[in-house]
Amino acid sequence: MQRNLALIILFIPGVIAAFGIKLMRDTLFDTFYPIFIYGSIQFVAGLLMFLGGLLFLGGFIVYRDRKKRHQEKKSAS
Repeated sequence: MQRNLALIILFIPGVIAAFGIKLMRDTLFDTFYPIFIYGSIQFVAGLLMFLGGLLFLGGFIVYRDRKKRHQEKKSAS
């Protein structure tokens, strides 16, 4: 159950990052969504979504790696 929940928590930022890439790509190919007034706003929103998702996933991996390394040091002593 815990692994499924962790997978869902990691899946959501991945989807947000992918949608951010899609928004930036659509801006470059002149496909605009009506919710955004200008193309530059759409591009910046996509960039922020991409960076937010990427930073969340990167932070999770760094946290997990540090936690794992700390446990290895504890069990070795």
